[in-house]
Amino acid sequence: MAMENVKITTTSKVKRFFYTLGVTVIAAVMIVLAMPNTEKPRMAYTLGEPWMSAQLISPGEILIKKDPKLVEQEQHEALKEEFIPYYNYDDAIGPRQVKAFLDKYGEGTKEVSAYTMQSIAAEMEKIYATGIMPQMDYSQMLDQDSMTVIMLVTKKEGERCSVRDLYSTKSAYETLFSDSRLDDVRTLLLQMNINEYLHPNIKYDEMRSEQSKQDILATIPTNSGVLKQGQEIINRGDIVTEERARIIDSYNDFVTSRTEQSMSTMYLTNIIQLIYVMALMVILMVYLQMFRKDYLAKPRSLAMAFSLTIIFPIICAMIMRFAPQAVYVLPLCLVPMFIRVFLDSRTAFMIHSIIVLICASMVSEKFEFITVQTLTGFVAICALKELSKRSQIFTSALMILATYIVAFTIVKYLDNKEIAFESLKHGYLCFAANGVLLLLTYPLMFLVERTFGFISSVTLFELSDTNRSLLRKLSEVAPGTFQHSIMVGNLAAAIASEVGAKSLLVRTGALYHDIGKMKHPVFFTENQSGINPHTRLQPQDSARIIIGHVTEGLKIAEKNDIPDVIRVFIQTHHGKGLAKYFYNTYKNAHPDEEIDDTPFRYPGPNPFSLEQAILMMADAVEAASRSLSEYTEETISSLVNKIIDSQVADGYFHDCPITFRDIATAKRVLIERLKTMYHTRIQYPN
Repeated sequence: MAMENVKITTTSKVKRFFYTLGVTVIAAVMIVLAMPNTEKPRMAYTLGEPWMSAQLISPGEILIKKDPKLVEQEQHEALKEEFIPYYNYDDAIGPRQVKAFLDKYGEGTKEVSAYTMQSIAAEMEKIYATGIMPQMDYSQMLDQDSMTVIMLVTKKEGERCSVRDLYSTKSAYETLFSDSRLDDVRTLLLQMNINEYLHPNIKYDEMRSEQSKQDILATIPTNSGVLKQGQEIINRGDIVTEERARIIDSYNDFVTSRTEQSMSTMYLTNIIQLIYVMALMVILMVYLQMFRKDYLAKPRSLAMAFSLTIIFPIICAMIMRFAPQAVYVLPLCLVPMFIRVFLDSRTAFMIHSIIVLICASMVSEKFEFITVQTLTGFVAICALKELSKRSQIFTSALMILATYIVAFTIVKYLDNKEIAFESLKHGYLCFAANGVLLLLTYPLMFLVERTFGFISSVTLFELSDTNRSLLRKLSEVAPGTFQHSIMVGNLAAAIASEVGAKSLLVRTGALYHDIGKMKHPVFFTENQSGINPHTRLQPQDSARIIIGHVTEGLKIAEKNDIPDVIRVFIQTHHGKGLAKYFYNTYKNAHPDEEIDDTPFRYPGPNPFSLEQAILMMADAVEAASRSLSEYTEETISSLVNKIIDSQVADGYFHDCPITFRDIATAKRVLIERLKTMYHTRIQYPN
């Protein structure tokens, strides 16, 4: 049996190892895929604002870009003066259309002689020999005085040709009927739709024309000068003018072109980034393995930690791609605030540091970024020592904003030995936006709770409000149970404070642990007033009703959307214990019968957290204390020790991390509190 347990334990450890390794690798890969691939990020600036980075020196000969508007204007003028469009002459269209005309009208008609038709066909041949352009092209080119020449290509030979020497479909038609010999039959000819035989035989050659445009545009320089290697581009505090902005853009393009790498080099960069991120993620996993093993066993804790560790570096990568000057707008302090509220402060600082180091690999001012973000993360953790009300979010945001401003100003001064407000203004604006985004902590906290199944102190405070509809209904339907729940909550919270458990959680769990008694309140002693309905029932039926308050409580909790961490108190406050009164009653009535205790046993499970064990002890002791005939130190101590020792002996606490010292502390607190509650006095002699 021992060997089997060892095998099971080893197997679970191996599974956990591969699970955490897989999560780590997936997280690292996702972050690296989002990270910029360039060796050096583009230098960010704001036009009209001071340059906030260090002095920028040209690393080589850099071609300075011209103003794009100026380049566009020069290109437009060059095309206007030099561009000649290409047109192709199709010598097959003319003969085909003339033949079609003669086939239909070559022998004449009743009103028009064959000779006249032959004359019209001869004129059409002359027009086609000259060339007919599309009407739209013809009109547009004549409207542009600067472009009245085309390059006419006939049999792969091109020659310049004036547009005015050619015909359009309209002018060809007019020329055809301008012959004075046709005056007598012009009206008849107009009815024949001769324009159907006048088609353009000169068509625009798009490929040659575009190539000609590109050749002309290639002659227009896009650079206005050259920066020599070592020449200063801009210094800290200088105002970024349009000219300097073009020089910085030229520098960025130069750096990017130098880092445009081959496929193998790009893969090498990605591998190095992956190694860096993997190393940081492994450090996080080692920390969890050494100091927070319980988180590794809780999928929701691990999921939240890794989700935040992935999401924020990816957002930072997107900002560095599209708006690197706004990197300080990203509210990284949300991470330690969430981790602090739902896990613990040390883990919060560790995860925040990992995220800051990952993001720092993407920014240009690494020392400044690490210093400012680390200090503000530490302040965020200290500011939310225990979140109990909404106003703490606003106070924390103000403290973080103040830390951002002070840390940023000090780092800038240490770096430049002077403080110029113009060089700090942009950073201050980013911090202000960051502070506003931090106010989203409260609504986002609700989202985190729902997503990962956590519960915050604020939510616990809201749930423990006795004016909530469910608790108010409990006080009306089962007033004795309501008072019992409040008493249990006070006792359990006192124990939790002494042993280092979560007192607010156990108090809230105590308020809801018996809500199932609302189904049949009169069957429970604390709600009875002289009449006991169990006297008319069999022990099995009574046990079923008593035990049923657990399942009924779960149904009510689910219907009222009570969080899972509170529902488990309903399940575990009796564990897998027996309804002993009815079990013993049935056993005494059937002394010779072998009794199956299943109908008398609660469904469980037994407590699996320290808070659940505390509630079980407080619940049993408070309920039993009402049955004492006299309240003295001896009777209370005897009762507390008897009940808790019985629970330990029955194995109710085998699955939870409670120590003998915690149990001894719980006994002491319960005895002291019960003595105070029942006003015990010392025994005076007669």
